[in-house]
Amino acid sequence: MTIPKPEHEAQNQYYRVLDAANNRAGEGLRVVEDFTRMMLGDRHLTLRLKQLRHQLTGVISELDPHCLIAARDTAEDIGTEIGLPSEYRRESTSGLVQANLSRVQQALRTIEEYSKSINPRIAQIVEQLRYQSYTLEKAILTTVLSTNILKSAQLYVIVDGGPTDVEFGQQIRQLVAAQVDLIQLRDKSLSDRELLSRAAVLSSELSGSSTRWIMNDRADLASAGRADGVHLGQDDISVGDARRILGPAKLIGVSTHSIDQARQAVVDGANYIGVGPVFSSRTKTFDLHVGLALVAEVASEISLPAFAIGGIDENNIASIRDAGMNRVAIASAITKSADPTIAVSRIREQLRSHCPR
Repeated sequence: MTIPKPEHEAQNQYYRVLDAANNRAGEGLRVVEDFTRMMLGDRHLTLRLKQLRHQLTGVISELDPHCLIAARDTAEDIGTEIGLPSEYRRESTSGLVQANLSRVQQALRTIEEYSKSINPRIAQIVEQLRYQSYTLEKAILTTVLSTNILKSAQLYVIVDGGPTDVEFGQQIRQLVAAQVDLIQLRDKSLSDRELLSRAAVLSSELSGSSTRWIMNDRADLASAGRADGVHLGQDDISVGDARRILGPAKLIGVSTHSIDQARQAVVDGANYIGVGPVFSSRTKTFDLHVGLALVAEVASEISLPAFAIGGIDENNIASIRDAGMNRVAIASAITKSADPTIAVSRIREQLRSHCPR
């Protein structure tokens, strides 16, 4: 017959588990927070992690602190002598982030389960914190991946479809020869069939080059046209819906017109953002121009690749750089110039005077 343990002994064991799990979660969050703060230089993600860490501290404070400390027994913890070789290796920064967030999530689940016998309210709050950690993991890892993919991308050219496939192809060949980093096909006047015809030209002309191409607005046409990704406006489908259409390997960009929209795009899992419109544009009419203030705000807070857009040409790139951003999306200043190759060269020269974020 099993003899039940005294109530105080059973409670002591629960507190011992909760204390250990809380320590693991806090340690893991701090490691990832140091990464986003000192390696990514991302104020937004660092703040989100710090808030999560403080929320955990707040909910754990509802437990009796004397019981937690009294239950701690590191000297007798058999886990301190159990380890695997993989625990002492980190092959990449992504691996470091994943390992520590996994540690956080497992610890939060432990707190959630063991607190149910002491304070069910704690279990409910910690469950939500665990869900937050999953969202942050996605945002951080997507930022790391996107920064690597677009590390050298500074010049993004937006083109319309032109009158014919032949003339469109001539324009694309010029841009590829000038080695622009990204090309976006944006043309509201063309039918879906015509857009897919231009997409075929893009895929053919860009084959073997380092230039990627993006379809504006339409994830379905991006998929059908074998684009490298899609660019979404605030009124288009969500990043999540676009991801379900395109899969994990394609780029998804989002137009942002405020710091809150930029922050949300990061959390949603976008690979890059467009920030603007900064200045008035010859190719698109806007009710509001965000100006350089938003460029500076995004540059100081977000490390996800961000392209300033709207009325940018070689005469105002210096002001974009001074605001802290060294990636630009340009349309008419290149596509309507007398010699696009020379226009690209001049703009690149100005962009290269500062290292990209």
